[in-house]
Amino acid sequence: MSGHSKWHNRIHRKSRQDAKRGAVFSKLGKEILIAARTGGGDPVANPRLKLAMERAREAGVPAENVRRAVERGTGADDGTRYEELTYEGYGPGGVAVLVEVQTDNRNRTAGELRHIFARNGGNLGESGCVAWMFEKKGLLLLDRRSSGLTEETALELALEAGAEDMRADDPASFEILTAPEDFEAVRQAVEARGHHPAVAELTMLPKNLVDVTGKDAEQVAHLVELLDDHDDVSNVYTNTELDDAEAVAE
Repeated sequence: MSGHSKWHNRIHRKSRQDAKRGAVFSKLGKEILIAARTGGGDPVANPRLKLAMERAREAGVPAENVRRAVERGTGADDGTRYEELTYEGYGPGGVAVLVEVQTDNRNRTAGELRHIFARNGGNLGESGCVAWMFEKKGLLLLDRRSSGLTEETALELALEAGAEDMRADDPASFEILTAPEDFEAVRQAVEARGHHPAVAELTMLPKNLVDVTGKDAEQVAHLVELLDDHDDVSNVYTNTELDDAEAVAE
C-alpha cells in the first residue's frame, strides 16, 4: 500500500510540475506577443522582445512557440486586447505586495486576485498604497564563482558599464543595478566583457525590507505562490525576503 501511495504522490507531483511548466510557457508567450505588438517583431530593435525571447529560451520554450507568439503580435489582429496593470495589497504581517498582470479582462482578474488575498491572510488595496515602497531597476546577477570576479573588479566592471551600483551582500552573486533606461546598454557592456549574467531583468526592488517569521512567513510564501500561479500574473514583488524552507509544503 505504501508503494502505491508513493507512486501516486510522484504522479501528482509530476502533474503539478508539468502544469506549472505549461503555465510558464503560456506567460512567456503572452509577454512575447505583447512585446512584439507594442515594439515590433525585430528583437534587435525591440529590447523588450529580445529579453522576453531570451527568457523563453532559458525556460525551454520551444522555438516554434516563440515564432508563433511573435507572428501573433505582429500579424493580423485577433481581437484580443491585453492590458498591463499593477495591483497592490498587503500580505500577512503587513508585508507589501505588488502584482503585475497582463489580462484581457480586468474585472475578472481583479476579482480573482482579491479572492486570493482575502483567503490567505491579506487584502487587495487601493492604487498607490504600496507602490511607493518599490523602485524600478535593471538587475544583473553575476555568479561569484564562475565569473572569477572579486568585489573590487565587479564594482569596476559595473561602473565602466554605466551601472548605478553594485551590491555584494549575497555570498553567491554580485548584483549590478541600473536605471531602467540604461539596462540594455549595461547588459550589453557586461556581456561584451565576457560575463553572462545568471539573471538579467527589469524588476521592482523594495526600498526597505521588513522581517516576517514563523507562521506569517509561511503564509506570505503561500500567498506569493498562489498569486504567481495565476494565469494573468506576470510578476509578484514583496518587501520581505523569504527562505525556500518557509514555503508551505504541498
